[in-house]
Amino acid sequence: MGRTDLNRDALRRHDVMIVGGGLVGASLALALQQADLDVALIEPQPLRAAPAAGVWDSRIYAISPGNVAFLESLGVWQRLDAQRVQRVEAMSICGDAPAGRLQFSAYDAGLRELAFIVEGGALQRALDAVIDDGRAVRMLRPAQASALAVTADAAHLTLADGTRVAAQLVIGTDGGDSWVRQAANMAARVSDYRQRGVVANFETEKNHRATAFQWFRNDGVLALLPLPGRQVSMVWSTSEEHAQALLAMDGLQLAAAVAAASGNVVGDLHTVTPAAAFPLRLAHVDTLVAQRIALAGDAAHHVHPLAGQGVNLGFRDVRTLVDVLSARAPQQDCGDWSLLRRYARARREDIAGMELGTDGLQKLFALQRVWISGVRNSGMGVLNRLPMLKNLLIRHAAA
Repeated sequence: MGRTDLNRDALRRHDVMIVGGGLVGASLALALQQADLDVALIEPQPLRAAPAAGVWDSRIYAISPGNVAFLESLGVWQRLDAQRVQRVEAMSICGDAPAGRLQFSAYDAGLRELAFIVEGGALQRALDAVIDDGRAVRMLRPAQASALAVTADAAHLTLADGTRVAAQLVIGTDGGDSWVRQAANMAARVSDYRQRGVVANFETEKNHRATAFQWFRNDGVLALLPLPGRQVSMVWSTSEEHAQALLAMDGLQLAAAVAAASGNVVGDLHTVTPAAAFPLRLAHVDTLVAQRIALAGDAAHHVHPLAGQGVNLGFRDVRTLVDVLSARAPQQDCGDWSLLRRYARARREDIAGMELGTDGLQKLFALQRVWISGVRNSGMGVLNRLPMLKNLLIRHAAA
């Protein structure tokens, strides 16, 4: 959209303005537009081109069945190539001792699947395509927000090119280093794990049987997620030093190291996507809302990836926020403080549980004392023998 279009949009006050057009922000824009709200979406990055045929994205997400249903309601999930989406029907988790084993089964829990594995880039392109086709969301892209001012009746954004845009409510979905959160002086406490998540994709010798594997090891948490065919995607959450060693390996060395660390559970590996890495940290935001401001996705919380629930947590933010705004009174402002408080209260338990759970597990398995190892692995074994509790955990994660 050109400068003239941006200025024309600036003459009208939107119901909602979303800063950040990633997976969470784009899905929020579509859902609010379907709820008959006037929505503007500001995204600093231009559209990304699709990869070459046969190239797999190294950033993979495990999307819960509940969030897949949400994306289907937006007309997004249907846009994905079904041959590049993989169902997860079981999960195998191993501690750092033989006693520590957990097995989760969709069948045992009465579900068709535990999750769906999808490439992050493919899901983003599907969201962008639906937004572009509908043309009801005012997409300002590429555009960088530079100033935020909040008055009694509106929030005002100034973009880097001088364009001014106003809305009843501004929602920050602009990631862990959220500009909106900082501009609104909303405090966040960040804990650096001093780890990196190393990702890569592999072809496998054996069938993965639609199973996600995870190992809690002395050198971090290793996960292999099933991809279509005989392929898996790796996420190895490990120390900075070990991450650098993995990144320095060639394809043959990396495949051999991952196969050995995983006990050759899917046989020999062949690297198809080079290793890449991203920093790991915990970010706790004191409040999700301020006057005419709300946060969602990584702007509102940033958790360790060992549970694979970060983006699912963000999509649940979106679903809750859309429900709250859709249920407002006919003349009620989208930025009404009572609505924002309702959203924050509704999300408090889910976010706190995920922050405490992932942070606690990371710290528990980072401790190398012998007696603690015995306790944590025995605890895993006990949980594995409690099917009702396991199924309760599965159903919560599937929401």
